[in-house]
Amino acid sequence: MKQLAAYKNIALLTVFLLIAGIANAQQQELTAKSAKTWVKSRIWANGLKLKLNSSTNNLEFAKQYAANKAVWDKAFEFLRERNLDQIAPGKYPIDGDNVYASVTEGPSKEFEQSAWESHQNYIDLQYVIKGKEKIGVAPIESLTVTKPYDPAKDGANYSGEGKYYTATPNEFFLFFPGDGHRPNIKVDGYDKVKKLVIKIKVVK
Repeated sequence: MKQLAAYKNIALLTVFLLIAGIANAQQQELTAKSAKTWVKSRIWANGLKLKLNSSTNNLEFAKQYAANKAVWDKAFEFLRERNLDQIAPGKYPIDGDNVYASVTEGPSKEFEQSAWESHQNYIDLQYVIKGKEKIGVAPIESLTVTKPYDPAKDGANYSGEGKYYTATPNEFFLFFPGDGHRPNIKVDGYDKVKKLVIKIKVVK
């Protein structure tokens, strides 16, 4: 009888651990709601004060950050620690081909000269250091391909409609592979814009 009771206890313990494991896995599974909560918590920011633009795909951000935390932390450290007002235009290595930065300074484009684009291998972190520009955002499935994806340039181009935001030095944008974006559009009164783009490798 004692042996039978012991077996029952082991069986109950096994079932309990199995249920606990399933519950834990479900808890850890990201949803749009949990991702939004995580983004709002700003744990990822590590002291970065800049706002994240509301166009961000929270679920994709949470997934990519969880899959490649060390690389994202380096990108945010660059954004947080560098004196971006004084930084010269050029390319800046951060972590090999995992994450690197590019700083430009020059005129924005007239609306007609700008183009929708997307990337498959790299996520764009775009931040206007000085000045203002408009940036369009739209899911790529709502756009029409005008130039198919070119692996050498990690880019495709599109036509279509989207929502437009005014990019300022108060916030940054994140564009994932599913996000069509149309950056560098001129805002009246801002003839010169200084801008940072950090390329963060996609975890597939």
